[in-house]
Amino acid sequence: MNNSKPITTSVALVIYNKDRSKFLVVKRPEDDSDMAGHWGFPAASKKDIKEEWEETVKRTAKIKLGVDVEIVKMLGEDTIDRGKYILVLRDYEVEIIDGEPTVPQAVEGVTQYVEQKWTDDVADLKKSARDGSLCSRVFLRANNIAW
Repeated sequence: MNNSKPITTSVALVIYNKDRSKFLVVKRPEDDSDMAGHWGFPAASKKDIKEEWEETVKRTAKIKLGVDVEIVKMLGEDTIDRGKYILVLRDYEVEIIDGEPTVPQAVEGVTQYVEQKWTDDVADLKKSARDGSLCSRVFLRANNIAW
């Protein structure tokens, strides 16, 4: 298959609270080009082909939430055609090792989130998954939750 569309590789961060009863979700701004106003997980794309997945995870935590993290495990990967490009996204479960997550961060040039919340309710993620959110789809699939 000859696909002339560019490929974007991205990561999303799944963060649980200490007793693993809730996870952190963030809301994208209303002017977001892909998933406006949807809830999902903090995410960012690789800077370039040479950036390692772990580097992207740690950079994402810092620029999107202001925290330092360590990877617990990769939860899964999925691909979607976004029209102008192909998105390949991996969800990583991570643990915060320093800081408290806060949105938005004062980092220019990347999508910043407008809200955050700790929740155990997957309803927002199911809606996002149905509307095309890869981070939500991977998380729900990894937890055997239909959307």
